[in-house]
Amino acid sequence: MISRRQTLGLFGAAAATALLPAVRPARAAATEFRIGWQKNGVLALAKRRGALEQRLVDKGITVSWSDFTSGPPLLEALGAGALDFGATGDVPPLFAQAAGGHLYYVGTYRGSPAGSAIVVRKDSPIKTVEDLKGKKVAFKRGSSAHNVTVKILRKSGLAIDDVEAVDLSPPDAAAAFKNGSIDAWSIWDPYLAIVEADPQTRILSTAEGIVDSYSYFLANAEFTEANGPVVVDVIDELAKVGRSAQGKLDDTVKELSEITGVPADVTRVSLTRPGADLGSVSTITDEAAAYQQALADEFFSLGIVPKKLKTGDIVWRPKAS
Repeated sequence: MISRRQTLGLFGAAAATALLPAVRPARAAATEFRIGWQKNGVLALAKRRGALEQRLVDKGITVSWSDFTSGPPLLEALGAGALDFGATGDVPPLFAQAAGGHLYYVGTYRGSPAGSAIVVRKDSPIKTVEDLKGKKVAFKRGSSAHNVTVKILRKSGLAIDDVEAVDLSPPDAAAAFKNGSIDAWSIWDPYLAIVEADPQTRILSTAEGIVDSYSYFLANAEFTEANGPVVVDVIDELAKVGRSAQGKLDDTVKELSEITGVPADVTRVSLTRPGADLGSVSTITDEAAAYQQALADEFFSLGIVPKKLKTGDIVWRPKAS
C-alpha cells in the first residue's frame, strides 16, 4: 500500500535517537545550535537552504541536525540537554513538562486541521467513527495524533477507553496498517498525504472542525536563558523562510519532495490543504498559550497527563530590546 520509495526518507529516521550526541548540559555561550527536526515543514526547508547556518554564522555558531519521526522522543532529548531546539505538535510538550524536562515554548505555527485524520482500509467494515468501538486504533502516545484521536472519538460519543489504543511510531504504524494488524490509524501530514494517496485507504474522519492545528517550537531552558537573542534570530529566520516558501509554492513542493522522497503531487496535497500556511511562524501568541493550557487541563482530567500543569510557566517571551 505504501511503497518503500515513498516512505524511506520519512521513516528511515526511526533509529535516530540512538545516534544523538551524549547528553550534556547546554552551554552558557553557544558555539553550536543543535536542532531536532522531522522531515517536513519550515525546519526542513531551512535545513535544505542553510538559512539558519547563514543567520548564525556571524555569531560564531554552527548548526547541527538530528532526525526524528515524532515529537515525544525529540522533546525527551531536548529536555535532557541533548538538543537546543525543535518543533512538535501540541501534545508532546505536555508530557515533557510533566516529566520535568527543562524546556520552554518559544514559538508557534498553525497548520491545516485537514492534515490530521483517522484512516482505515478501503475494504474495512468500519464505516463511521462509532464503529471504532472495541477496535485497534494506532497512534503515537503523547503525539498530536493522541489529541486528534481523543477529540474525534468524543465528537461521536466515544471515549479513548472505548477503543484498543495501540502505541506505535509512524513507521511501525504504517507497517501495521499495511498488514492489517490494526483496524485504524490516526496520523498527520506528510504521512497522511502518503497513505491517503493509496486507493486502498479511506479517510474515516479528519480533524477539521474538531481540533485546532497548533504546533510549537521549543527550546532547552538553560540554552534559552543564556542565549535568548539566538532564539529570537532563529524564530525570525524561520518566519522568513516560511513566508518565502508560501509565496513560491511550486518551488516549495519540489524542494520538500526532494527532502522527503514523497512524490511532488502528494506533497502538494499537504501544502494546499485548507488553512495551510508555512509563513504562520511567530513567537508564542496569547491564543496559542491559551490553547495549550486548555489542552493540558483536558488531558489531566482524562488521566492522560499524570499531573496538573501550568503551561504558562514554561512559555518564554523575548525581552524587549
